[in-house]
Amino acid sequence: METTPDKPRRAPLPKRERPKPVRLTDAAAARIVEIMANAEGKYLGVRVGVTNGGCAGMSYVMDYAEAAKPFEEVMEEKGVKIFIDPKAILFLIGTEMDFVQEKLGARFVFNNPNQTAACGCGESVSITPAAG
Repeated sequence: METTPDKPRRAPLPKRERPKPVRLTDAAAARIVEIMANAEGKYLGVRVGVTNGGCAGMSYVMDYAEAAKPFEEVMEEKGVKIFIDPKAILFLIGTEMDFVQEKLGARFVFNNPNQTAACGCGESVSITPAAG
């Protein structure tokens, strides 16, 4: 019986972490931590999505998340859990979520590379899905 030398085995490739669809600035993460600490429910994190409406066609939405819904993307960054609505994922890929304080108010801001237009009030946007 003839034996053949064993072929050298290839080392397994290191697992790469999948890029997060949404990035949080330090200010956004700190504000969400503060909001969650003062919430009156047992919430795991914040749900982010988009909805049809407004003068430009779509609006960003945020709400408390008590549990993950089917097919939701769940990510954790800077101590904050973000639940992303599966219908919104292609609209949010690459988005940076920030929190800004201005003279007359404070708000979350979505810096989205997929956004093609915004209305004058800043509450409504047009978004093209990311190429997949």
